[in-house]
Amino acid sequence: MCDVVLGAQWGDEGKGKLVDILCDDIDVCARCQGGNNAGHTIVVNDVKYDFHMLPSGLVNPRCQNLLGSGVVIHVPSFFDELEQLEKKGLQGRDRLFISSRAHLVFDFHQRTDKLKEAELSETKKSIGTTGKGIGPTYSTKSSRSGIRVHHLISQEPGAWEEFKVRYQRLVESRYKRYGEFDYDVKEELERYEKYREELRPFVVDSVDFMHKAMSANKKILVEGANALMLDLDFGTYPYVTSSSTGIGGVLTGLGIPPRSIKNVYGVVKAYTTRVGEGPFPTEQLNKVGETLQDVGAEFGVTTGRKRRCGWLDLVVLKYSNAINGYTHLNITKLDVLDTFKEIKVGVAYSVNGEKLSSFPEDLLKLANVEVEYATLPGWECDISKITEFEDLPDNAKNYLQFIEDFLKVPVRWVGVGPARESMLHKSS
Repeated sequence: MCDVVLGAQWGDEGKGKLVDILCDDIDVCARCQGGNNAGHTIVVNDVKYDFHMLPSGLVNPRCQNLLGSGVVIHVPSFFDELEQLEKKGLQGRDRLFISSRAHLVFDFHQRTDKLKEAELSETKKSIGTTGKGIGPTYSTKSSRSGIRVHHLISQEPGAWEEFKVRYQRLVESRYKRYGEFDYDVKEELERYEKYREELRPFVVDSVDFMHKAMSANKKILVEGANALMLDLDFGTYPYVTSSSTGIGGVLTGLGIPPRSIKNVYGVVKAYTTRVGEGPFPTEQLNKVGETLQDVGAEFGVTTGRKRRCGWLDLVVLKYSNAINGYTHLNITKLDVLDTFKEIKVGVAYSVNGEKLSSFPEDLLKLANVEVEYATLPGWECDISKITEFEDLPDNAKNYLQFIEDFLKVPVRWVGVGPARESMLHKSS
């Protein structure tokens, strides 16, 4: 059976720390979608590890790690991230695997990602992409012109020649769309001829890998990247990522059946943040937002960009839960709210005095919503040194209970600091 960790808001909720803790008792940690546009920070024994593409389960020396078919792989970044982790003492090459069906991100995908964003910025409709080439790669995947890992590493007769033909055809199609941008095709092909040998030991048939693990009753944890509100179908389109970030992406990105999933853990920041463009109903462009940003150190792990900040939005979370079906919640960064005398929580949206029944798909409507807030008393004390859930101040417990009651989903973990020992476990 598989347990799943998913972001419940717009990402950056702190999923990596929960994955790290759960991986103490896990045999396999799998990524199902996204690429190196993700960002998890894990602190272990005062050492900070930054993960972008690789599964966070690498911190557990007993855990195998898989990048599934739904993940898109920029090979230079794969090796660079692995080497950076190794420099900090983290060893895991023999425990890291890549699906043969995963699609490859090339440097020209990254170039065209930025060219596309520049086009959109001229009309003030930029998406806020990370520029990592993720969208263009999923685009070529959907148009059936993409290149997969098995195309690169195949040892069948004529495979390398076929790879070069596919690659050159793909580059030519980008030239037709964006013009003759500066790009050295020969140099990249030479690099990938070396990469095909370096990458081959990591490559597996991920469907076979996952089903063998399940048949052997191994404990499997799926680590989602990004979050539900950035989902290509259910997020604030078009200000979303280019993959299925919800529970559906777990199934299609790993090739596993619905019945194989046991628990779905939704990770929720105790307030709300998002990076890049797009609507944000509870955003606070004031002292509240500045305090959340400064105290919470809200800067993107992947981009370094400041995160926009606002109050917790339970309309978003109710919608997110309706799609993903969370069995338990992990509330993170509760300590960031320590100094507030009062804490507001978004509980409903209205437009022209009419209350909405769900999160709207129409961004023009979303831009005009009036947020109804519930106001709760703060606890106004430092909770970052607390090690047991029972020792939290009553007002902090009441805040968590309010979330539970509204969503009808139990809170199992509460984060009160960046280190792994700062995660409190709430007994059921």
